[in-house]
Amino acid sequence: MPIIRPMADLRDTGKISELCYQKNEPVFITKNGSGHLVVMSMETYDKQLGLLDIYRRLGAAEKQLEQGVPLLEGDEVFSRLRRKHEK
Repeated sequence: MPIIRPMADLRDTGKISELCYQKNEPVFITKNGSGHLVVMSMETYDKQLGLLDIYRRLGAAEKQLEQGVPLLEGDEVFSRLRRKHEK
């Protein structure tokens, strides 16, 4: 369930900050009853960016499949990863 708070709650930034870190999810700020801002901890923001990157990569992979790009065997994938990260 999303956390929604009115704009007036931003007067107590400590309370909003604590809420962001306790819940580990964005806090939606409303103004005159409508969505206005989103506030979140840096940790939550980093997680959101990571998920966005994963979805972007999955979309690119699906597009490659549609275009008939051949898949790599699992052994080849792991071999490439090892070589890449051994450097």
